[in-house]
Amino acid sequence: MNLFQRVFSVEALTPSHHMTNELPSTKTVYTTTLKMAWPSAMEAVLISMIGAMDMIMVSSLGSGAIAAVGITTQPKFFLMAFVFAVNTGVTVIVSRRKGANDKVGANKALQNGLMISFVVTLAMSILGYIFAEPFLVFAGANASYLADALIYFRIIIIGNFFYLISLTITAAQRGAGNTRISLTTNLTANLVNIFFNWLLIFGIWIFPRWGVMGAAVATAIGNFAGLLLAIRSVTKNDSFLQIRFRDEWRIDPDTVKTMWTISSSSLVEQVFIRIGFLFYAKAVAGLGTIEFATHYIAMQVMSITFSVGDGLSIACTALVGQSLGARKPYLAILYGRVSQRIGLVISMALGLLIIALRFKIMSLFSTDPAVLGLGANILIILAICVVFQISQVITVGSLRGAGDVKFVAMLSMVTVTFLRPALTYLLAYYMGFGLYGAWFSVVFDQALRFAVSRYRFQKAEWTKIEV
Repeated sequence: MNLFQRVFSVEALTPSHHMTNELPSTKTVYTTTLKMAWPSAMEAVLISMIGAMDMIMVSSLGSGAIAAVGITTQPKFFLMAFVFAVNTGVTVIVSRRKGANDKVGANKALQNGLMISFVVTLAMSILGYIFAEPFLVFAGANASYLADALIYFRIIIIGNFFYLISLTITAAQRGAGNTRISLTTNLTANLVNIFFNWLLIFGIWIFPRWGVMGAAVATAIGNFAGLLLAIRSVTKNDSFLQIRFRDEWRIDPDTVKTMWTISSSSLVEQVFIRIGFLFYAKAVAGLGTIEFATHYIAMQVMSITFSVGDGLSIACTALVGQSLGARKPYLAILYGRVSQRIGLVISMALGLLIIALRFKIMSLFSTDPAVLGLGANILIILAICVVFQISQVITVGSLRGAGDVKFVAMLSMVTVTFLRPALTYLLAYYMGFGLYGAWFSVVFDQALRFAVSRYRFQKAEWTKIEV
């Protein structure tokens, strides 16, 4: 066995006690993983790149506009946390039912998930609109850009109603292995967003020049387009997942109980993550407008690298869930390890690319010399972080697919909620490293999450969880 085979072959990645004649070949398992992963990865990367284009358009309005849009990110995601948790339950249940070929059970999960998401999203949208100003002030919004941030946030919150409903549908489709549907839906929504950005930010043709407000309206229009496509995907007669509005819609206690078992832990995870990110962003915002604008640009780049890991993680969640649903734990372990190997290769390549192109990347977003110089250095730190980031995202995806969400929630609570903000205040303020300190804390957070989740994966206790 040569070095390549020792690192990547099925035989090398499968524990001896799981060796069986039913194991797929190395070519088959990598082909299956990549076939499942590429639509999700492509979707996530393209959406992140379109988001970056969105930010490039906004950045033409100045550093204040970048900060105004950036400061809304964590309050927005905090309000979305409950639906993200519900979607985790939907994905896990649908993937298990798909593995067991239980179409009725899968559709019950989708239907109940949609009803819960509708009620929660409506409530969160109303609360977000009414309490927009205190949310943003608490997040650290500076008075110089608060007015723009307030307008942007209120419009985005309305548009998020459409986005979150479509997200529940695509979460179910991912669990069923239909990752291309999610790709088509989200890519179309984001292309619509970019087109209307161009019209409404700059006032092209008969459209008004709305600046930051135009970016928010364009996002809402894109979200609505995405919802229409998502609904269309589950109204086809030949689809594994189907909903009909004329059917009787009622809560199924057994489905909701199973969903709550999974989603409750995921909700704890999401809430604590968002609290941690909120305090982290608040700490960075306190460093100044230039620092926060630079930070937000770097976070846009990080979202692209995260999207690669997230795409593999989504595929891994579905493959692990389906393997366990089919009572084949050895396949679940194998798919998890194969995904990790693919992620390692990609993360190392991305890290080197970011270092080589760091000045060109920053120049796409800003012409401010202060932002360019600081940002180029921050991207070097990001390049190191990418290796840990992608690996831990994929490993956590394996654990989620098995339903081991309580462990994932606890890990996130410790690292993201407490460790990252505390380290940021220590390094950025008390030790005087400024924005560099904030990013050092991110590297430490990602490295710790990778090490702990990797240890959990290796023990394989997660293969025994019943859903």
